Amino acid sequence: MSELSSISSNAVGKPNWSSMLQYLARLHQNSTYATDGAFPYDWESIGTGYCCGLAFGHWDIIHEVLDHIPENPQFACKQIINDLYHQRSDGFLPGSIWIKDDGADYSDIFGHPPLWIYAVDEYYRRYESGEFVIAVLPNLLRQISWFENNRKADDGGYFYLDILTHEWESGIDEGVRFKQVQQGKKACIDATSHVYAMYESAARWLSIAGQSNDQYVQKAQSLKEFIATQLYSHESGFFHDIWSVNDAKYRVRCFDGFWPLICGAATPEQATELIENNLLNEERFLCEHPVPTVALCEPDFEHRMWRGPSWNSMTYWIARGCARYGRADVAAMLLEKALDATAIQFERTGTIWEYYHCGLGDQKTVERKPDTSRNMPSCDYLGHNPLIAMAYLYMECREVS
Repeated sequence: MSELSSISSNAVGKPNWSSMLQYLARLHQNSTYATDGAFPYDWESIGTGYCCGLAFGHWDIIHEVLDHIPENPQFACKQIINDLYHQRSDGFLPGSIWIKDDGADYSDIFGHPPLWIYAVDEYYRRYESGEFVIAVLPNLLRQISWFENNRKADDGGYFYLDILTHEWESGIDEGVRFKQVQQGKKACIDATSHVYAMYESAARWLSIAGQSNDQYVQKAQSLKEFIATQLYSHESGFFHDIWSVNDAKYRVRCFDGFWPLICGAATPEQATELIENNLLNEERFLCEHPVPTVALCEPDFEHRMWRGPSWNSMTYWIARGCARYGRADVAAMLLEKALDATAIQFERTGTIWEYYHCGLGDQKTVERKPDTSRNMPSCDYLGHNPLIAMAYLYMECREVS
């Protein structure tokens, strides 16, 4: 079982977060299962209340791992190994893994955002142990190869299958970016940023391993230039997919445009624009529970899954991006507002929700997928609530801001 329930939330962040964080710690423990052959180690599910059943993986497990790293690092590493366990020899890494009576089941077509690299980086940052980095380096190099062979866009950059099949490989189900666009292998801002992040990590990890990293340094620099010059609109002051960056009728401000900030691909000037005129703009992304997935001013904004509500995991990533560009003050503010709002909703409802009403409204009015029977956010949901990691990051940002 997970040892995270022993965490002392009184020492993590603000007193009004304590009950919520203790509940989250118990949820981590209750969502941990003994290994049964599907994984090499005991594994943690997305959460006991997930409306789609018992599942592991995707970017959800990485958000859970980030909670474990500060006080339960060995368990965190084991979850990363579990996540990489089903990687194919060609580098394909499956997304959600469904646990059924006859074993693990997953799509052999749909991947997912490779955010596991950031969990490895966070482990290394805290414990300065290169052994684990070196152990998973081959997995990263294989996954890079898979993206290069299977997700390279015709116009430069990289794509997720969302643009081809509308089956949401990116994790952004029914995202507004794809409502009008024609299908094709076109550069997506999230996928392109994620491959840049893999190149950057590969260069760094190879250096830790004492190996030549010139190839990945060059690839990172080339893709960084592509993102900064081809996926940024000076007119909107925001990052967009390649089909919309120069066409106002397709452009929409949504959180995906912050990935270059998170990954470090934005120029300092672009980062300033994203922070000052978007994250700190009450007509766009600054609200009672930041950060909304679609800007408040957008016609496509609605209180529905990825079309407006706030996901704490994305607030965490954006806060990291702000800190990366020297704005720890903004990172701390966003984290504090999000954790305060989540604590208020916890007091009201007694649960941790999959995502949140960005205006602190009634959680039961937030839609999920209106054309299905699952039209409310799941409760007791771990996968997008790295609240403990958020509290630790908040404290770090407060110290330097």
